[in-house]
Amino acid sequence: MATLPIMAAGPQLDAATILLQWATGGLLFCWVTTRRRELGDGYGWLLRASYAAIATLAAIAGYGWASEPIRDAASVAVAVTAAFALVLSIVQRTGDSTSRSTESREGTSSFDPRWDLLAPIVGTIGLVAAGLGGGGNEVLQTARILVGAAFLGSVTDAMLLGHWYLVQPGLRREPLLEQVSWLGRLWPLEVGLLIVPTGMLSVLSGTIDDSYGGMLGWFWLACALTTGVLVIVTRAALREREYAAVMAATGLLYLAILTAFGTDVVARLVLEI
Repeated sequence: MATLPIMAAGPQLDAATILLQWATGGLLFCWVTTRRRELGDGYGWLLRASYAAIATLAAIAGYGWASEPIRDAASVAVAVTAAFALVLSIVQRTGDSTSRSTESREGTSSFDPRWDLLAPIVGTIGLVAAGLGGGGNEVLQTARILVGAAFLGSVTDAMLLGHWYLVQPGLRREPLLEQVSWLGRLWPLEVGLLIVPTGMLSVLSGTIDDSYGGMLGWFWLACALTTGVLVIVTRAALREREYAAVMAATGLLYLAILTAFGTDVVARLVLEI
């Protein structure tokens, strides 16, 4: 007997959870970099401010359209804690500016990077709540959400860090290599979890109808494979000694952001994670 496609009423996207994923993962990998105490304070300011704004949008989307109490409260808490870390860093920088040399201001910071862990810890609580409250296979759904958060955060922060080399050209390549390495480790986990049944293989086979004649399934596959290739090529570019290699890697990471978001968001749209 032939397997009939599972018809959907129409793909729906949980914007609040995706935005919280992005903010949580981005702030986690902000700490991965700031813990090195090699970058100027401005890099941390950029990431904390950006992700505080994204977490605020997550709370607005949650409370306004599809509320999940714990997740939405966590979104507010992520925005507040990221803003707190931002203000604390600025205050410490201002207080130290009269006694620190120019070289110190461009490199090490007196800000304790452990403050950057507060927001992703709170955000993780909200993401777990979103996963457990979504119905279906709660363990698989939660794993997909958590790995997706790290996946989106690492690729975004890697691109932003690549741009930071224009501001701090003497920075060693190790921080950027670390971000790209994390992205490379997370890619197989992200793709693997999304093809675990019921997953994207069911979309490709036609068991799940994506409402677009299978086009979204093939688009997802293209995004997933391209992201993996871009990670490999970016690592290869960073092996070159010329400074231009960093800019080339940054350009590749621009493309990786598009394909990484396509990998995660299209799957969420079709599978309604």
